Amino acid sequence: MTDAEYRYLTYESLDSGTIVRIMLNRPDARNAQNRGLLVELGQAFARAEEDDTARVVILGGHGPMFSAGHDMGSKQGLQDMAPGPGQHPSAAVNGGNRDGVERFMLQEWHHFFENTRRWRNLRKITIAAVHGQVFSAGLMLMWACDLILAAEGTTFADVVASRLGMCGMEYFAHPWEFGPRKAKELLLTGDSMDAQEAHAIGMVSKVFPPDELQDSAVAFARRIASIPTVAALLIKESVNQSVDQMGFYNALNACFSLHELNHAHWAWVHENRMPMGLPGDEGIVDWRASR
Repeated sequence: MTDAEYRYLTYESLDSGTIVRIMLNRPDARNAQNRGLLVELGQAFARAEEDDTARVVILGGHGPMFSAGHDMGSKQGLQDMAPGPGQHPSAAVNGGNRDGVERFMLQEWHHFFENTRRWRNLRKITIAAVHGQVFSAGLMLMWACDLILAAEGTTFADVVASRLGMCGMEYFAHPWEFGPRKAKELLLTGDSMDAQEAHAIGMVSKVFPPDELQDSAVAFARRIASIPTVAALLIKESVNQSVDQMGFYNALNACFSLHELNHAHWAWVHENRMPMGLPGDEGIVDWRASR
């Protein structure tokens, strides 16, 4: 794709192409991840990965926040998935023509789970530069990156338990990123963690004043881009393989299956087969009340 063909993100080459900056660009929707954005993001990551000039990829977001997570109801998000002329092509393949749990599981595997794991293993060093609020699936995009830089005042939360009756997101890295007990606390309560606490536990690498975040991310990327590419790649691979040997890879697979079981539960108990908790279900707060 050319830069002009992206609808939901911007793609920028810096420092003679050694640094690529990808920015989510749905500010009016708080960078909620509709299908079109996710497909474009996959294309942008693949473009940066195949470019041998590019050494470091920065992922950020335009507007007041990094990402509100999955698109749960914008006009464009609904159009992407509904049959008709506006449906996104990805909604009719990879299980899109199957029925029941099979359709839901295949679609979520391709677009919410396996893509995140693929981006985690991108053959370039990736840096998330996040600000504002990072909700639920926004965490997945951020966690797929090798390093995370945050603006002061950034908050992190997964509210899917309290808002949707779900056991976390499809890419369940929570115990690895938050630690086991903190993961349980944040998932059970829907509470948020601020940037300073996230830095203290090692989830966030650096914290900067909000108006310095993007420039600081580029400066940080330049430091990494200056080392031999083979060293950077093998450092990434060594750490990722170590974590996988500790059980990360298998845990992700197991928890994705539990996530789909959670969807199947709600589809079973609802007459309209909605695969998530709804306002009116015991203990469910309307997801639109998330702040």
